[in-house]
Amino acid sequence: MPDQTRTVFPGSTERKVQTAEGVELQVPDEWVLLPPGDAGWTRRVKAGGPTWTVTEKKGRRTFSKGVWAPKQRVEETKRMLDAERSTDAYAKRKQRDQARREEKQAVYVEDFYEAVLNFLDFDRRFEAEAQTMAKAVTAHATPVGSGTVARTERIPIERRAESAVIAWLRHQTTAYDHMKIPRVKGKRRQVRRMLADESRRLLSRYRKGDVVEGHDCPLQRALQ
Repeated sequence: MPDQTRTVFPGSTERKVQTAEGVELQVPDEWVLLPPGDAGWTRRVKAGGPTWTVTEKKGRRTFSKGVWAPKQRVEETKRMLDAERSTDAYAKRKQRDQARREEKQAVYVEDFYEAVLNFLDFDRRFEAEAQTMAKAVTAHATPVGSGTVARTERIPIERRAESAVIAWLRHQTTAYDHMKIPRVKGKRRQVRRMLADESRRLLSRYRKGDVVEGHDCPLQRALQ
């Protein structure tokens, strides 16, 4: 049924797809698969008529495997895009867009760093440690495309900062990366909660200004 726009899944062969209902469909002979990667090209192909978007779920994430569409439409939109993208006006617009993105990213990195510092809330005697840790967490969490919780806008920046700190501590100050966790539903989440409690107890010592022995403290070792 090529007259319908669908979201489908990989089928049993290269030119077959499967619907959400489990029905396998044969891709029309005159259609080609437009690979993912060029959002502008994909948008134009989709706007031109029916398409089949192939997705595949891995874990909790869904990945695009490309878009099936009539070969003539795919090639025509590519010719039009290439012509537009070869102009000076397009090049200047891309430069302006890139500058805006870089400025927005710089502002976000600064705001996230401040949010991390606020969450840490270390005693004044540990101000240097707080700044070093905030820089490390921010550098890990904020790059575009990193896929970390810091890149989502679904939750307030304060909660993003908290989650990023706990995640950083889990990897830097616990044995989580070397643990052999049973493949039992909910077990990994349980382990993460336990380690998060440990991390919060560690943070509380720095917030209260307790005496911290450098060689015994996992945070001091991580920061060094």
